[in-house]
Amino acid sequence: MFAKAFRVKSNTAIKGSDRRKLRADVTTAFPTLGTDQVSELVPGKEELNIVKLYAYKGDAVTVYVSGGNPILFELEKNLYPTVYTLWSYPDLLPTFTTWPLVLEKLVGGADLMLPGLVMPPAGLPQVQKGDLCAISLVGNRAPVAIAVAAMSTAEMLTSGLKGRGFSVLHTYQDHLWRSGNKSSPPSIAPLALDSADLNEEKGSVQVDSTLQGDMRHMILEGEEENGEAHQACEEKSLSEAPEDTSTGGLNQDSTDSKTLQEQMDELLQQCFLHALKCRVKKADLPLLTSTFLGSHMFSCCPEGRQLDIKKSSYKKLSKFLQQMQQEQIIQVKELSKGVESIVAVDWKHPRITSFVIPEPSPTSQTIQEGSREQPYHPPDIKPLYCVPASMTLLFQESGHKKGSFLEGSEVRTIIINYAKKNDLVDADNKNLVKLDPILCDCILEKNEQHTVMKLPWDSLLTRCLEKLQPAYQVTFPGQEPIVKKGKICPIDITLAQRASNKKVTVVRNLEAYGLDPYSVAAILQQRCQASTTVTSAPGAKDSLQVQIQGNQVHHLGWLLLEEYQLPRKHIQGLEKAPKPGKKK
Repeated sequence: MFAKAFRVKSNTAIKGSDRRKLRADVTTAFPTLGTDQVSELVPGKEELNIVKLYAYKGDAVTVYVSGGNPILFELEKNLYPTVYTLWSYPDLLPTFTTWPLVLEKLVGGADLMLPGLVMPPAGLPQVQKGDLCAISLVGNRAPVAIAVAAMSTAEMLTSGLKGRGFSVLHTYQDHLWRSGNKSSPPSIAPLALDSADLNEEKGSVQVDSTLQGDMRHMILEGEEENGEAHQACEEKSLSEAPEDTSTGGLNQDSTDSKTLQEQMDELLQQCFLHALKCRVKKADLPLLTSTFLGSHMFSCCPEGRQLDIKKSSYKKLSKFLQQMQQEQIIQVKELSKGVESIVAVDWKHPRITSFVIPEPSPTSQTIQEGSREQPYHPPDIKPLYCVPASMTLLFQESGHKKGSFLEGSEVRTIIINYAKKNDLVDADNKNLVKLDPILCDCILEKNEQHTVMKLPWDSLLTRCLEKLQPAYQVTFPGQEPIVKKGKICPIDITLAQRASNKKVTVVRNLEAYGLDPYSVAAILQQRCQASTTVTSAPGAKDSLQVQIQGNQVHHLGWLLLEEYQLPRKHIQGLEKAPKPGKKK
C-alpha cells in the first residue's frame, strides 16, 4: 500500500474528543494491550497529529503521528499498527517468520507466499482468514511488515504451504516508514532461543551459497498483467532450511536479553562519553545543553541506530545530565532563566579516559548495507535566462527562439557576435555599440527611442539581461537537470507567536532543494527535543512547511549549512537565531 509515494491531504493536531475515541478504538482493536500500554501508545498530553492521505492506488488512509513517527493507520474503518508501534509491542499480533532476502520484495509491494515461511519448532501461530498478522525475519523478532492472512493456519498446512499466504499492507522501508524517523528494527531475540541456545548456535549462523541461491530463485521477478504487486516466493518450500542466517540480524551478544529501555540508556551514555572525548573542547564551554545534544551527541550515534531520550529511563535530557553531574563528570548551570549550559567537564574522569570509541561491526555494516538511506547531496543550482517574445528578433540569428533558456555567458557571447556581425561597434570608440532598430526595440524604453543612439558594452549587456525573463536549472546528483522559469525560492525560516504566547520556528520551501519535510521534521524533533508538525504551507499549492516548537533557527541552520551543505544564499531567516544568553 505504501510501496510508492502517497499524497498528503491534511495534517492537523488531534482534538481531545478524537484522542479519547482513538484510545477506545485501540482498546477494542488490540485487547491484549493493557490500560497503561494504551495510554503510552496514545499519550494524553503529548502532541498527536491526524494525517489524511491518499495512497498511490487512491485508497484514503488516516495516519496517526506521535513524536514524529506514524504509530497507527486507519483504512476502511479498520485500525492497523505501524512497524514503529510493533517494535515497542512485538507481541501485539501473531507473528510469522520469513527470510531476509524476501524483505526487498515485500517493500516493493509483494504479497508473501507460503513457501517463504519458516516453520518454527512450536509450529505456525493459529490465525483465521482475515486476521491481522506481523511478519519478522529469521533471527530477529522485531516485525518488518504488517499483513492480513489470506487463509487460516489449518488451510496453510493443508495446502502444503503453497499459494498466497498474506496480503501485505505496510513494511519497514516503505514510504509510511520513511515519513517517520527512519530508525532500523531493534534486535529482539526470538522466543524459542534462550541464552543457552544462542551459545550452542554460535559459529553456525552462516547460510551456504547454494541455499542463498535457492532463496533468490524463490522470488518472482515478474509482475502480474493486471498491475497487482509482485508475489514474493515461488512454490518451493524452505521450511526445512536452517533457522539462523548471517543476514537475519541475529545478535549473539548480551544486548539481546536487555530491554529496549536498557539498550537506549546504554546508547545515551555511549554518545555522551563519545561527544565529550572527541568533539567538545574547553574553548566550547559554556555550552548550551540543547546544542550539546543536537550538534555533538547525535553526531556520535552509531550508523543505523537512533538516539531517542524519550525511550530511555531518563525521559528528559536535563534528568540525564543531572545524573552525569552527580557522577562529577560535568557541571551544569542555568546561566539564564530556563536555559541550562554545561560549564565544566572533568576530562580526567575515569569514565571518559577509559571510554573506547566503538567501531562499527562488520555484521552490522552488512545488514545495514541494503537498507541505508543515501546521504543527501545538495543540488547544483544555476541561474538562467529565458528569451521573451519581445527579444526574439535579437536572438533568432543565433538559432534561439521564444522560450529558449540561456546562461549568462551565452547571452554575452550572442550580443557580442550580433554587434560585430552587423558592424555596430563604434569605429572611433571600441567601448561603444551603435544601436540598430532591433536593439532599440529590444532594450530601450519608449522615451529613449530617439535620444539614445549608442551604449557602452557593459550597459548594453546589463540592459539585455534585465529584459530577459529569469529562470534557473536545478540538477540533483544522478538525475536529469530540471529547468524552470522564475527565480528559485529560498528556504524560508520565520518565527511565529502562537496563541499560547510561545514561539515556533517555521521553515518552508524544503522540497525545492530535494529535502523531505517529514524527514527534516523527524531529525529536528530528535535534536531539539521539541515537538514538530508538518502542515500545508499557506498560499502554496502542494507545498509543506515544518513547524518546530521554540526558536530552533540555530539547529536548523546547522542542519542546512553544515550537514546538508546548502549555500547560505539559498536560505533566508538565519539571522533570527537566538542570541547567546537569551531564552528561546
